[in-house]
Amino acid sequence: MIYFPPMAQTSTLPRRLLIVANRLVKRYGRPRHRRTDPLSDLIQTVLSQHTSDVNSGRAFRSLRETFPSWESVAEAQPQAVEKAIRVGGLARTKSRTIVRVLAAVKRREGRYDLGILRRLDPAAAAERLTGLPGVGPKTRACVLLFACGHPAFPVDTHVHRIARRLGVVPDRATAEKTHAILEPAVPPGRALDLHVNLIRLGREVCRPRGPRCPCCPLRSACRAARRSA
Repeated sequence: MIYFPPMAQTSTLPRRLLIVANRLVKRYGRPRHRRTDPLSDLIQTVLSQHTSDVNSGRAFRSLRETFPSWESVAEAQPQAVEKAIRVGGLARTKSRTIVRVLAAVKRREGRYDLGILRRLDPAAAAERLTGLPGVGPKTRACVLLFACGHPAFPVDTHVHRIARRLGVVPDRATAEKTHAILEPAVPPGRALDLHVNLIRLGREVCRPRGPRCPCCPLRSACRAARRSA
């Protein structure tokens, strides 16, 4: 049994995350990395905010079916974009964000394309995304990891919850603080499998309510499980 002290220290956090990553790979395996278009991934991540993956996926498909190109989305009436993504929820807010994102990308890059992010080093790619409308730490990390293969580590609600329960971040850490603590400590080459497998664990086992601690592969390393024992 491996014991994790209650509060993570910077010097040992990478080792702890490696243990977590290895246990989750043993349970779930390694996910395949299929590169996506950076701008499409950015828009899809905007649509995923405050809704389920099912709803955001439907909204993204509806948007692409309604408009033949990102240019046509940018030039459309706001009501038309809103209608296309209504199934995803918060359509008015998200439609405005999408139009603002597209305008900013065109202004910066001269076209509706963020392919340059793949050719930049991780720090430069992150800087290129910073300041775009609706792009916070999670959205930026999603685009860098999934679309570009850069070593970024998105922190969603599942990752945030599990990190606090494990005790690798403070109990009251915000999602932004959790991101700042975890991303530099993720072992090289493990960002994708750790992120994807933590999400799966959060959906199936470490649920917001009624966590299934007895069958959790991280139970012996979890502060919350020890507290409830």
